[in-house]
Amino acid sequence: MVLETPDGSKAEAKETLAGRAKGGLLFMGGFVILLYVIEFLNTLMRHGLNATFGLRSRSLDGVLDILTFPLLHANLNHLLSNTLPLIIFGFLVFLAGIRVFLTALAFSWLGSGLTVWLIGGGGVTVGASGLVFGFFAFLLVRGFFNRSWWQILLSVVLFMAYGSILFGVLPTVMGFISWQAHLGGAIGGIIAAILLRPKPRTII
Repeated sequence: MVLETPDGSKAEAKETLAGRAKGGLLFMGGFVILLYVIEFLNTLMRHGLNATFGLRSRSLDGVLDILTFPLLHANLNHLLSNTLPLIIFGFLVFLAGIRVFLTALAFSWLGSGLTVWLIGGGGVTVGASGLVFGFFAFLLVRGFFNRSWWQILLSVVLFMAYGSILFGVLPTVMGFISWQAHLGGAIGGIIAAILLRPKPRTII
């Protein structure tokens, strides 16, 4: 239902934004709950799911693990560290609409997984931090593409608050962290922002 006001377009825009905000909270809340349910089951199995569904680099039977590895974590602390930024960045991306969100999610997910599969080190990679980096990079780039002052300001605030996580894309930072997953997720987020950038107006 659209409220009738002297400026109907503004009322409709506010309602649309409110709907997106509600949808974003429900979706990200549900997704995070799913991650905790999986972690609970994984803990009961002594994290045996990681060996089966974690991502193994350059392994043919590990290609399908690209679809599952962000759903798994090394332990509860690992999941806790990803929870807040995942909710915040995912929610902010969702405010742009379900199509935009799904595009950013898909490219961040696939970008992170493909990068790990191609150039990852030994062992098994798990965790949703690649999605965090993808959403973060998407928000930063999209704000400048849209030439929106509030989005640019939001990007600056996000950078000041969480910009330190960008160091996670560097190979020399914390060797036990998959910088490949972070880098691939960020690249995926940037590609999504480029594909979804506003089209230039045609002047006749």
